[in-house]
Order: sequence, then C-alpha cells, then structure tokens
Amino acid sequence: MAFDVARFNSAFAAARHQQETDQDFNLAAAQHKLRDLIADEPDGEDRAWALRLIDKLAEPRPAPREWSPLYYEAAAIQAAAYPTEGTDEQKAAAIAEARRKIWAIADRAPHDEEPHIRAMTRPLEHIENELREPSWPRD
Repeated sequence: MAFDVARFNSAFAAARHQQETDQDFNLAAAQHKLRDLIADEPDGEDRAWALRLIDKLAEPRPAPREWSPLYYEAAAIQAAAYPTEGTDEQKAAAIAEARRKIWAIADRAPHDEEPHIRAMTRPLEHIENELREPSWPRD
C-alpha cells in the first residue's frame, strides 16, 4: 500500500494545531499517534520525511514575526480601500489611491518588509482592473 501523504499531512496539521491551541497538549501521545500512521511504511524517502516532521513537532516554534508600524499603517489602508459607495470609476480611483499610498509606505519600509507591504496591493489591483474592465458580463 502506498504512503497516504494526505492522511499523514492532515494528522500532522491537526497535531500542530492542537499543540498551538491546547494547553494540555501531550507531545509524546501526538508523536506516537503519528508514528502509528507510518508503522507499516517501508524504509525510504517518504518514511524519513514523515519521521523528520514528527521529530520537528518537539522543536519550539519560532516567535511570530514582529512587523513595523509602517506595515500596520499599510494594512489599515488596504483594509479601508474597498469602497462600497459611488460609481465603478470612483471606486477604482479610491482603490488606485490606496495602492499609491501603500507603495509609498513600502518605499520607506525596512528592506525585509517591503515586499510584504507591496503584496498588499495585488488584490486591490485585481479589483481595480475588474472595475475598469470587467472580465464577466454585467447585467
């Protein structure tokens, strides 16, 4: 029987989620349960990969990234950039202005945050494009 990667991934993800959310998480029990999933798996690349993941469950998780105030400023602009009132052209103009502001913030951001801030403009760009030139028929 072939290694069921999807089943193992789901079980590993569930264990990781429980580890992050349950104060009573039992690491040894979770690792045992995951090892049981691969007990019949022959030695090989899939088994070695699964064992590495199981062992990794015991490693401390890295601290969440701390973003600069510029990142949060850009995120606030992005969150407010979805107008619900006005014509399509007015909405597109508001989104374009938000994108311009976010790019200006990215220009001032630390080097490692710059691409993350610029990425905030991609969904806005798609919406702006759809407002200006819809790819679906309008009724």
